[in-house]
Amino acid sequence: MLEQLLELDKELFLYLNKLGTSTWDGLWLVITDEFTFVPLYAILLFLIYKKYGLKSLLIMVLVIAAMITFTDQITNAFKHGFMRPRPCRVDALMDQGMRYIAERCGRYGFFSGHSSNSMAAAVFGGLVLRPYYKKLIFGLLLWSFIVAYSRIYVGVHYPLDIVCGMAFGALAGLGFYKLSKYLLKRFISE
Repeated sequence: MLEQLLELDKELFLYLNKLGTSTWDGLWLVITDEFTFVPLYAILLFLIYKKYGLKSLLIMVLVIAAMITFTDQITNAFKHGFMRPRPCRVDALMDQGMRYIAERCGRYGFFSGHSSNSMAAAVFGGLVLRPYYKKLIFGLLLWSFIVAYSRIYVGVHYPLDIVCGMAFGALAGLGFYKLSKYLLKRFISE
C-alpha cells in the first residue's frame, strides 16, 4: 500500500513537474525564493499594527517568530526521521525527463518547509486579520498554494511532501493564532 502511494506520488510529481517550460522558469524561481515575499510579510505586519496597535504587534511578532521556528524545527525532524530523498536526488527521475531548475538540492524532502511555513503564515495572518479583512485569508491561502507548487516545479519536492507540509502548516498556524489570542487577552487590556 505504501509502495503504491509513493509510486503514485512519483507519477504525479513527474506530470506536474513536466508542465514547466523554460519560458516560465524565471518566474517560478522568483516565487520559490524564500526572500521574495518579505514585502508581503511587511504589509501583513503593518496591517496588524494598524488594527491592533504597537503592544499587540510586539506580542504577535514574538508568536510569529516562535511559529516559524517551530515549523522549521519540526520540518527538519521529519526530514531527518523519514530520510526520503528529494526528487532532484533520484537519478531515475532525471532519466524520465524530470525538470530540475532549482539552485540547490537538499538531501531530504519529507515534508516541505516552504509549504509548511507559507501555510502557517497564511492561516495565522488570515485569522488574525479576519475581523478587518474578511477575504484576505483566501488570497493568502492561494499565495501559499502557489509557493507550494513552485517546489514541485523547480524539482525539489514530491506532491506528498507538499500536501503534508501544508497540512502541518495549517495546524501550526491555527495553534499559534490561538496562542496569540490567549496572550493578547492576558497581557493587553482594552
